[in-house]
Amino acid sequence: MGIYDDDDKNEMTEETFEEVTLSEDSEESDDDTSEIEEYCYICRRPGSSVNKLFKMPNDICICDSCLQKTFDTINSSGIDLNDLAKGGNMPNISMINLSDLQGMLPRSKSVKKKKAKEKEKQEPVIDIAKIPAPHKIKESLDEYVVGQDEAKKIISVAVYNHYKRVATNTQDDIEIEKSNILMIGPTGCGKTYLVKTLARILDVPLAIADATSLTEAGYIGDDIESVLSKLLTAADNDVDRAQTGIVFIDEIDKISKKKNTNQRDVSGESVQQGMLKLLEGAEVEVPVGASSKNAMVPLTTIDTKNILFICGGAFPDIEDIIKERLNKESSMGFKADLKDKYDDEENLQQKVVVEDVRKYGMIPEFLGRLPVICAMETLTTDMLVRILKEPKNAILKQYQKLLRLDEVDLQFDDDAIVCIAEKAKEKDVGARALRAIIEEFMLDIMYEIPKDDNIGRVTITRDYIEKKGGPVIEMRTVGLIEEKGTAGKLGMA
Repeated sequence: MGIYDDDDKNEMTEETFEEVTLSEDSEESDDDTSEIEEYCYICRRPGSSVNKLFKMPNDICICDSCLQKTFDTINSSGIDLNDLAKGGNMPNISMINLSDLQGMLPRSKSVKKKKAKEKEKQEPVIDIAKIPAPHKIKESLDEYVVGQDEAKKIISVAVYNHYKRVATNTQDDIEIEKSNILMIGPTGCGKTYLVKTLARILDVPLAIADATSLTEAGYIGDDIESVLSKLLTAADNDVDRAQTGIVFIDEIDKISKKKNTNQRDVSGESVQQGMLKLLEGAEVEVPVGASSKNAMVPLTTIDTKNILFICGGAFPDIEDIIKERLNKESSMGFKADLKDKYDDEENLQQKVVVEDVRKYGMIPEFLGRLPVICAMETLTTDMLVRILKEPKNAILKQYQKLLRLDEVDLQFDDDAIVCIAEKAKEKDVGARALRAIIEEFMLDIMYEIPKDDNIGRVTITRDYIEKKGGPVIEMRTVGLIEEKGTAGKLGMA
């Protein structure tokens, strides 16, 4: 605390006067729907979550807990408060004027909050009449995502049932539980893209987090609550809207329980234990406008009971666990199945069950809160060809639009598209390999075309992709089709 003169108590700068005036005007204008909430100057907790706030000079508020800690610190230092009250001085402690402290620390924020009565009367965040039916959700996903029909059907039904539960908000004798989703599929099969498309269709806030950076509280890395901070930021700090959003946690297989280790598993099983309360539904304090609770920012409470959690992971080598389970089911004798029967099966992950994921390293409590398991298909060559051509924002359409800005028509032969898909299949990284292959042979075309304004059309052939020839160039003026050079030099100058 500090010693003040009467002049210091009554002193008010012009900036402070303007801020107080604005807050009073806004309070008068919205007096029916809101009230001003103060925050503790030290711990930044709102007045609604503490027992009492003490008003200090210069518009500073301190909660009873922080004030008690201050007194306890003074008592433990051997200072007698009775002597101090009689006019004594603290040894080796200089007096601090709070007006000087006011300029050093950020000003306490006053945030408007809705009254409880008005909050109950307001319209629900999600209208049940506006929720699209499962077949409508799948039709919208079909426009952007190729294949994965079974996965899209599972996700459409789970999302539809979840938001029906949120919109009705019925808590009677029959309480509907959350339908969180666990997506299992090889890399590049479209797990993240499927969730992004889903959030865009439903127009709900989406937060995508990476499980590899999550660690147990107290260790270096993001804590579990940082996932909700991203969701609150995606909802423009609107708590009501964030509480009905979607959280996609990618690389969930990286927090599997580590085997044969004597060290503390701070990024494995402990993270799964910490996520249990989020998946099931709990009230969590989240910093507003920052990703760390240690920052000097106010905290707000988010209820996760209406937040849909989708966890996705590639789960590499889980095929070995599935094959071990399937081989145990085969009998002995002349009609028994061979042990290598499933070695060449691409979509073996489609046969996954909860027991396989548990053996992989996910704890049973965690899997129990993810009731919907969605297995993705491995992309075939035919699916890769469709990915190149069919979606609204297909990769080939993107390059055609780029060259259209230069008034050049870009075309791809059917054999060339099949060749791109075959090369991508060999890389075994899913659809991510498509863009890398296209970038490789489009580099020279994108470099050479701006040199000549007479080029009107470029046709990509299979020979050009296999580096056995060049693309077919059609000039704008003459209209003759010429085959130029090799893949390295097009000879367009």
